[in-house]
Amino acid sequence: MSDHIGMVGDISGRKQVIELRSCSRNSNGVPSRTLGELLMRVEDTRNEGQDKLSVLQPHQVIEMNDNNRALPFVLSFSNLTYSVKTRGKMSFPTIFGRKKMLGGAADTLGVERKEPSNTKTLLSDISGEARDGEILAVLGASGSGKSTLIDALANRIAKGSLKGSLTLNGEALETRLLKNISAYVMQDDLLFPMLTVEETLMFSAEFRLPRSLSNSKKKARVQALIDQLGLRAAAKTVIGDEGHRGVSGGERRRVSIGIDIIHDPIILFLDEPTSGLDSTSAFMVVKVLQRIAQSGSIVVMSVHQPSYRILSLLDRLIFLSRGHTVFSGSPASLPPFFAEFGHPIPENENRTEFALDFIRELEQTPGGTKSLVEFNKAWQNKKNSRDQQASRFRSLSLKDAISASVSKGKLVSGARNSSSTTSTVSTFANPFWIEMVVLSRRSMLNSRRMPELFGTRLGAVLVTGFILATMFWQLDNSPRGIQERLGFFAFAMSTTFYTCAEALPVFLQERYIFLRETAYNAYRRSSYVLAHSIISVPSLIFLSVAFASTTFWAVGLAGGVSGFVFFFLTILAAFWAGSSFVTFLSGIIPHVMLGYTIVVAVLAYFLLFSGFFINRDRIPDYWIWFHYMSLVKYPFEGVLQNEFEDPTKCFVRGIQMFDNTPLGAVPDALKVNLLKGLSSSLGMNITSTTCVTTGADILKQQGINDLSKWNCIWITMAWGFFFRILFYFSLMFGSKNKRK
Repeated sequence: MSDHIGMVGDISGRKQVIELRSCSRNSNGVPSRTLGELLMRVEDTRNEGQDKLSVLQPHQVIEMNDNNRALPFVLSFSNLTYSVKTRGKMSFPTIFGRKKMLGGAADTLGVERKEPSNTKTLLSDISGEARDGEILAVLGASGSGKSTLIDALANRIAKGSLKGSLTLNGEALETRLLKNISAYVMQDDLLFPMLTVEETLMFSAEFRLPRSLSNSKKKARVQALIDQLGLRAAAKTVIGDEGHRGVSGGERRRVSIGIDIIHDPIILFLDEPTSGLDSTSAFMVVKVLQRIAQSGSIVVMSVHQPSYRILSLLDRLIFLSRGHTVFSGSPASLPPFFAEFGHPIPENENRTEFALDFIRELEQTPGGTKSLVEFNKAWQNKKNSRDQQASRFRSLSLKDAISASVSKGKLVSGARNSSSTTSTVSTFANPFWIEMVVLSRRSMLNSRRMPELFGTRLGAVLVTGFILATMFWQLDNSPRGIQERLGFFAFAMSTTFYTCAEALPVFLQERYIFLRETAYNAYRRSSYVLAHSIISVPSLIFLSVAFASTTFWAVGLAGGVSGFVFFFLTILAAFWAGSSFVTFLSGIIPHVMLGYTIVVAVLAYFLLFSGFFINRDRIPDYWIWFHYMSLVKYPFEGVLQNEFEDPTKCFVRGIQMFDNTPLGAVPDALKVNLLKGLSSSLGMNITSTTCVTTGADILKQQGINDLSKWNCIWITMAWGFFFRILFYFSLMFGSKNKRK
């Protein structure tokens, strides 16, 4: 072996990875060393020239003989029971005077119903175990409870709802420890469409592998994993989606598995990994899972109906029927099991197909599968010898087994020296700032390859700005110009917020990717929120410059360069607050259409209570609170003050006071005479050039006198930060990803 390691150390590049794969399993089918151990040896041999075999030797004394070896890990579960409350339905008497009753699993099985009528049992007294180096497959028809059992084992069901025990090497499995030593692959392939296979796995490595691991070792791990998954030909191909051609379905599924096993977890849960794949792709996926199991992991998967070739790769089977176990054992024990039950499996028929068809036929009978459930219990009780043998597999304590696995290269997310089992591995692989950098890089790379998203938003802003600029072209300082300015500012500020609604699908598209990654501590939720906020700023600045440049000079707004800068900052603050508000809504509303409906409605309310349609002094007391919550209020008041703050600027002179009144149509000479009469009555001289209304008068008429224009900007920015904080809490409390 030392000669072989030395030979590997002399080989570089691609040959080195191939050699690693070739020695991952020996000719006798003995479980291979972990991927992390092999990579550790190659890197240390290449960089330091030291032989690490002596360091790893203490953890290789475990014999691989099936009868005598002490398996490091045994995941045991017993008496798992899970029930959910069903929604109450109104029952009406039928024409025969009877009522329809809600049935459940117990009804089909012919078992006496003991739970309340408004509950449904999804799992009933499920027991079994999964061992290191083996694949445990959960089989059954749709609705049998396969995914529910996987969720129960993966701690994706609330503790108060799930009954029974779950242990690893005889010790209770704590939630924090399970999240650190396991991975869960969802049934759907949730990936960024515009990243390549290699980039997707590399980003996963940067999340899950510790900063102490050099970048070259991370890259070597990714390359070795690509070969292990059989993805070398597709390494440079983008994942793709409905609008972009990418990898095949089988390759996509293997990438989904790869991102969750990059840190070489001890336990791997998969929910129907072969669903939607052709027979060849499905076989290749399970073949990969077999190699993962042989590297020292426990693999637990659900599968609907495996082919004969896939069945040959499985080590243990659990058949479920309406939440009850109807068979538990190895594939080889299926024929004797059904033979003793009185329904032998024909020689030329697929064992699992026969079992599933037979179970489905029993479910249609009045007695259901009760007889098969009871027979399975009796069958399991007869296996005393197997129970005695299983006791020898639990010779390693949980702490010792984890320490041995970590020293061999598994759980590369980092280990700590501690006497506590739960602190043997770290909660997060990287510090806070590393997570932010990686998240920002990934999001920017994916967005850069989809320029149509930002282009659409920029186009909407430019078109809106062009329409406003041409509609309100060079407004004058007349009473009519005042009203037109007020209309321009109200529409411009509200349009800014409505444009932000296009950001609603951004998080909704990433929602399930976020849930998958944070469920097993790939990164912190706070890191995601901050990274999401930071990467949005450059695009908001660009949009603000585009809108302000398009409208400010064309409309003829006041203030010069300083006025333009303030107008730009106000637009930027409005974009920030609106984007944060929409982002917060996307965190609590999972549906795009519902989200758009709520965004449009709430923004309409904000505009209504902003002070444009009705002054603050005229708003009823019971609605005044909404006025101060309106996001449109503060940027609207800020730009009005920026426009009308010059005390020397006059907007209404002499006879202009009659504009927009019935007297506006009379000749100017008559208006001058009216001014003379008004002057004599008031005891003051009012001529056709006398300033009647200044900017301060307009602000007073609008009820804008409680905040300065800069305070309006700060408050608008503060609203943005407030909604980002709410977004964080929505992720913290609304993304537990657990059944209740």
